[in-house]
Amino acid sequence: MAEIEEKRAEGEQEGARPGVVQSFVSQYEKYYGLSVLIAVVSALTILVIAADECRVCFNKLEEANQVATSDGHKTYWVYGKNVESGHLRHVFEVLGRLGYKNDPNATDWDLLWAHDYPFRKLYPRLNDLRPHQRVNHFPGCGYITNKVDLAVTRLRHIPPAFKLPQDKQDFLAYAAQHPNVSFVQKNNDHRNIKVKAVAEIDLDSEGTFVQEFIDKPLLVSGHKFDIGIYTVITSIDPLRVYIYNGDVLLRFCPVKYYPFDPQNLDKYVVGDDYLPIWEVPALSYYYDELGFGMRESLNAFLRSKGQDPQKIWNQIEDSIRTLILNKEPKIVDVVSKFKSKRNFFELMRFDFVIDEDLNIYLLEANMSPNLSSAHFPPNQLLYEQVVYNMMGLLGLGERVRKDSLAVRSKSEEQMIVSDKNLATYPKECNSVMCKSSCMSPVCQLCRPCLSGDTVEYLREAYKEHLNRGDYKRIFPPSLGGLQVEGVSLEEYSAENQLQYRWFLGKCQLDGTWC
Repeated sequence: MAEIEEKRAEGEQEGARPGVVQSFVSQYEKYYGLSVLIAVVSALTILVIAADECRVCFNKLEEANQVATSDGHKTYWVYGKNVESGHLRHVFEVLGRLGYKNDPNATDWDLLWAHDYPFRKLYPRLNDLRPHQRVNHFPGCGYITNKVDLAVTRLRHIPPAFKLPQDKQDFLAYAAQHPNVSFVQKNNDHRNIKVKAVAEIDLDSEGTFVQEFIDKPLLVSGHKFDIGIYTVITSIDPLRVYIYNGDVLLRFCPVKYYPFDPQNLDKYVVGDDYLPIWEVPALSYYYDELGFGMRESLNAFLRSKGQDPQKIWNQIEDSIRTLILNKEPKIVDVVSKFKSKRNFFELMRFDFVIDEDLNIYLLEANMSPNLSSAHFPPNQLLYEQVVYNMMGLLGLGERVRKDSLAVRSKSEEQMIVSDKNLATYPKECNSVMCKSSCMSPVCQLCRPCLSGDTVEYLREAYKEHLNRGDYKRIFPPSLGGLQVEGVSLEEYSAENQLQYRWFLGKCQLDGTWC
């Protein structure tokens, strides 16, 4: 019997099922001799071990088939004009450091980086994407970045604007009511911007708009400036929006604002040859000698003047989420023409000007913002950190080494985020109400009520929270602030309501989610 016990232990150690072995042991002990019994147990153990090894081999083969590992690299390709000119150099460098290889001929690529809007020319190809393939634009985000559409949105923080020639009568009426207001005429190319008298404006110019000019801007060392905020949309319906919180882009007009001269554009228009922060006397010491970024250098300057810079950043966050939430239904309508809405993300830069009372004004949103430091080499760090942190946020630059963005195995995914990480509202989900029905909005977040689609969205949201780096979530808004430009929770889409309640439930369990 000692030999029998030894064989039983050996079978369990090697992976055989104890219940099966014990059943056969008890039968053969009763009817057969010891030698026959030992032989049977040995054979049974070998068969079970072999079966388990076959399952392991099959699983490994199945996992390998899911991943394109032709040369051990994740692959990307680039769409746009003159992409080899250098304006995407920092993007390519970050991708290379994260293990990506540029392969324009790859059939199972992981990432498409499109500098130009890709969906008109590439629609058939981008409508049949595999789950792991990602594209750096959302179909329909032109509703945000189109300068005319943005200007005439009529939201808080956007200076009043009128599309021409359609709204010229409304514009003339507004100008008559505000005789001391100046105006600029713009188009989608954002060129030839100039302050004009009402009589000088071409009211019949197609594709243009006229917008109120902010004539009392906040000045630093006498210079007007704008603030660029890098923003990432990771999901649409449910909507999730993040801003890069590690720094901002400050660009200064090269000529001092006063005495004001509407003929001198360098006084009030930020162009390609802007004045960089290290040449602005009031900020250069913070930036160059003390090592602060642009944002904290500006904050320190404002505090030294007795002003609270947080007023600026709170308004900026409110402005970005209000605008994107306003445009989301139109984007959803465009995205619905694609098989999946999970393959896309969007990196934009929102540009603001500030008046002397620290009120902010959103002027434009840039699709495929400039990430080239060719003109200003010190900006290299900012651009690379924006891209690097975004790749981490999206799970495209992961801690676990992978040769593709494709899912390798369920166990790997569970290691990163499991069902317990998604669980919220323990008291409510243990109530009679939630045990008997999923009708309550809170009960819909209990595990028995979660749909497979919702689980996938929550898994993505959880991973973004883990990997957000220097990005800050601004939608869903920080918990305690349900109001977004007067929009209550009940006015969110059903998906956005559910997601907000999930974030609220996570906040109640862990303050870092708040």
